[in-house]
Amino acid sequence: MIYFDNSATTKVDPAVLKTYEQVSENYWGNPSSLHRFGEEADQLLIQSRRQIASQLGVQPAEILFTSGGTEGDNWVIKGTAMAKRQFGRHLITTQVEHDAVKHSMQRLEELGFEVTYLPVDEEGRVQPADLKAALRPDTILVSVMAVNNEVGTIEPLAEIAKILQDHPKVHFHVDAVQGIGKGIHDLIFNDRVDFVTFSGHKFHAPRGIGFIYARTGKKLTPLLDGGGQERGQRSGTENLPAIAAMAKAVRLLKQNESHAVALEQQLRLSLREYLQQFDKVHIFSGTGDHFAPHILCFAIEGVKGETIVHAFEEDGIYLSTTSACSSKKGLTSSTLSAMGIAPEIARGAVRISLSDQNTMAEGERFKQVFATRYEQFKTLS
Repeated sequence: MIYFDNSATTKVDPAVLKTYEQVSENYWGNPSSLHRFGEEADQLLIQSRRQIASQLGVQPAEILFTSGGTEGDNWVIKGTAMAKRQFGRHLITTQVEHDAVKHSMQRLEELGFEVTYLPVDEEGRVQPADLKAALRPDTILVSVMAVNNEVGTIEPLAEIAKILQDHPKVHFHVDAVQGIGKGIHDLIFNDRVDFVTFSGHKFHAPRGIGFIYARTGKKLTPLLDGGGQERGQRSGTENLPAIAAMAKAVRLLKQNESHAVALEQQLRLSLREYLQQFDKVHIFSGTGDHFAPHILCFAIEGVKGETIVHAFEEDGIYLSTTSACSSKKGLTSSTLSAMGIAPEIARGAVRISLSDQNTMAEGERFKQVFATRYEQFKTLS
């Protein structure tokens, strides 16, 4: 089996899984309980938070645990809207955000907020000048992803941050679900970013766990009220086994980052150069510093994306039709549409997404299978 769908989810690292199992077995106490078992669990929770903060170069109090990227995006966007609604009701995002951001914005529009959706260029990048022009006195939030989950575009966060230096009261949120461990740490954690969203299952941690970075002094209204966990910001008994496992995954990720990025870049470039040889192949993920090392999106003219996915599955190679969240709905990629790709081409888009667990040998096997499948696909197109 060759698994090229890591942007959808990654395989849990064996060492991370071992941590999950050990904590489940030995630390079953509720961290809020006063007895010894509760205190031991609370100390492990504190230790996990410190470990994540240390690896990312932030303060432990700035790490807040969630159930994953969707909750994190919803919390920052809706929490900002509720916390700052007396100062304004205008928010800015882009046309190529993940549905967790896009649908949160649409929900706020139903409640009377106004949202500006910035266009992107042919590479999927928002133009900082467009963002600057969209800012208004009543703007309360700018939300721009770090790495596009469909084509791998790295958005110009540094340029946006520079613009927002003159607007200190506007919250700046970055969805970095696809950006952690991809060699762009300084871009994500620049001095002007207020909130960042992460999801554990994108970097070999279990599903159902994630966290946000929330800069000290920046206020969010909680989405979940109850027992007052996470300093009253996110109530609910903490998923301690998953949190400890995620902390382990973050440490492994950061320790291995430079090696993993180099491997992913080499494999991605090799696959991209190979695909360029075929007349009916359209490649949407570019090269250079504007693109992440692990995502390669392409289409075969005249062939539906789901046909390509299932054909490669027969050969034990697992791809995705762009975003996993919309693949089963049969939706055309919103990112490709925003990039100006014709619908008949965009409908055939598929995504290869890599991790540090992939190998160059797997890339060579993919090329062999592709050559055979391409000849079969030509009869369909």
